[in-house]
Amino acid sequence: MVYITRGLVDVLLELAADAEPSRMTTGLSVSESSTLEGVDAGGIPAETPVFTDFFLPDPGNAVNAVFGVNLSTPARETQGRFVSHPTGELLVTRRDDLAEVVFVAVPPWEPTPESFAAFDRAGERLPLEIVDAEPPVESLE
Repeated sequence: MVYITRGLVDVLLELAADAEPSRMTTGLSVSESSTLEGVDAGGIPAETPVFTDFFLPDPGNAVNAVFGVNLSTPARETQGRFVSHPTGELLVTRRDDLAEVVFVAVPPWEPTPESFAAFDRAGERLPLEIVDAEPPVESLE
């Protein structure tokens, strides 16, 4: 099972809608479910990773656009990837940046099984649960 917060899904779908008709991709990272606010007590084990954060895409970076690499984000910090397919199908394609988990969205930009899904790097669809939880608040000291 792959878990992602509802707030992250909403932001990703909004970014995809704003980028349309272009494709959009960004790295995603996880937090342990025990650090989240609002997780069902009966649902997710404490050490389970939940996708909670994204890295702002940089549409002006030619290296990112050509090679699909975000040089400003260390690879170990991103366990997943989000890609939008404004004119495509809900599946992983050869053009997509791959990660351990790849989230794909297609229009209409809504969090339904027909327009938002998770896949492994081989393109197999993974079971997905959107959770109502908030990531831990982080601050710079």
